Amino acid sequence: MSRNSALQELLLAASQSGELSGRLKINEQLAQYTTWRTGGQAECWYQPKDVADLQNILQLISNDVAIFWMGLGSNILIRDGGLDGLVINTNGALNALDVNCDNGQCLLEVQAGLPCAIFSRKAANAGLHGAEFLSGIPGTMGGALAMNAGAFGGETWRHVVSVTMINKNGELIRRTPDEFNIAYRQVSLKSIKAELALDEWFLAALFKLTKDTKRLDQSKAEIKRLLTVRAQTQPTKHANAGSVFKNPDNDYAARLIESCGLKGQYYNDAQISIKHANFIINKGHARAQDIEQLINKVRSEVMLSHGIELQTEVKIIGKHAAIDKIVR
Repeated sequence: MSRNSALQELLLAASQSGELSGRLKINEQLAQYTTWRTGGQAECWYQPKDVADLQNILQLISNDVAIFWMGLGSNILIRDGGLDGLVINTNGALNALDVNCDNGQCLLEVQAGLPCAIFSRKAANAGLHGAEFLSGIPGTMGGALAMNAGAFGGETWRHVVSVTMINKNGELIRRTPDEFNIAYRQVSLKSIKAELALDEWFLAALFKLTKDTKRLDQSKAEIKRLLTVRAQTQPTKHANAGSVFKNPDNDYAARLIESCGLKGQYYNDAQISIKHANFIINKGHARAQDIEQLINKVRSEVMLSHGIELQTEVKIIGKHAAIDKIVR
């Protein structure tokens, strides 16, 4: 039996002493937390109890420990060799939502762990409109903020008033949209001196939506329609991580992939969806390595045929594993 790492020993001791109050797991298999159902082990996996608990664990570990955030596990490919460092999982945690309205304008403060679909539904039920598109995004609000997630013509940051960030020291920072570069599926801070910068992550956000109870039925009907469209056009019945590639300017990744004759092609149990060419599905026993092979093949073929370098929308992280060490 291998010995625990220094990080594992530190967090185990803090958990056992009560210094940490969240859920800690050591050498946790991550496939169960990703929508692709793939991924190796996390050195340490943690679900914080609340914001104070999250601050505690960040202040406890050293700044050189790698930190990875996970929500519902969509839009991410974790390699079969897993992740060294700390995985913070907000699914089922940090998911509060507060709504305050005045003269028809409503501010919604939402924490990063709340699923986008729940945020969309609760906004509609409160007679608010503008967040219907989020019902079609299979992730959490933290992920939506980090990548300016969008669907059906809507984008997350169009409705953001401010955000609360947390850095590696556990400090909370309030920021406004004008402090960020916000683009298609991309968000970054504008100007922080590199030598002073600390990693920051989205912890919460304040959204502004318009209240109109007369549109309640319309908003609910729109959510239902969008979910129907999603089910009809995307492989929702198979394990997938959402759109794999960003759409290039004035074109669609799915069209380019399909034009190369790649729709339906597979590598072991990973397959380019027959239903939508910009999705890769796990037919049952695919490894992250199999999915990455398909991603690389798509990029190569599209570049060869169209001279366009597709950029991945999914984030690929973690270590490669030796083939003979991967359990099928």
